[in-house]
Amino acid sequence: MKKKQFDFNTLKTKLYTAVLSDVLDSMGYRDQAMLPFIRPLSEESVIFGSARTGYFMNTFSVAPGENPYEHEIALIDDLKPDDVVVLGCDGPTTRIAPWGELLSTASQHRGAVGCITDGLVRDIRYIRKLNFPVFHGGIGPLDSQGRGKMMNYDLPIECGGVTVHCNDLVFADADGVIVIPIDIAEQVIEKSLEKVESENHTREELANGLLLNDVYRKYGVL
Repeated sequence: MKKKQFDFNTLKTKLYTAVLSDVLDSMGYRDQAMLPFIRPLSEESVIFGSARTGYFMNTFSVAPGENPYEHEIALIDDLKPDDVVVLGCDGPTTRIAPWGELLSTASQHRGAVGCITDGLVRDIRYIRKLNFPVFHGGIGPLDSQGRGKMMNYDLPIECGGVTVHCNDLVFADADGVIVIPIDIAEQVIEKSLEKVESENHTREELANGLLLNDVYRKYGVL
């Protein structure tokens, strides 16, 4: 699916994962939230952008003369503004840290807006200094070399229990990670903005002391 243009910076200040999840549920897409063990390095981090996918398979050695980072380097060097690196790992995901400071630095300078992986992340003090948003499946020092290898990139993968295609939209905040299939993205965003407005009205009336039942009957959101 061809990459579409969205005003990600504006939208990420208005939307959040819970409302996107509710809208996707209402449209019959009920398995778009990654598993809850994937957490941000910083609770304040918000990511919204287009997925660039890579998948790591388990390995146990490096062949003589082999570059174990070939596809990894190619993906990072091809990143564009508003891209989000999404890296799935063939379990167990505790074997490797496919993401660290140097990849964060390179990605940030390419205009990418974050990384999401169900593998480990390392160099976290330096990544936090960069203020580069990373969502991860754990923290550990293990390099991928000799343990895992990115076999290809920009192909459909599974990350955190969700299938992710290249150019799908990915939204991540402190509540978790949501994957929006690109072919329904415009509809999901439109419906989500409408639901946010209804939730804002609901919140205001509840804060003014109205009964939850009355407010729910009026706006139909909870």
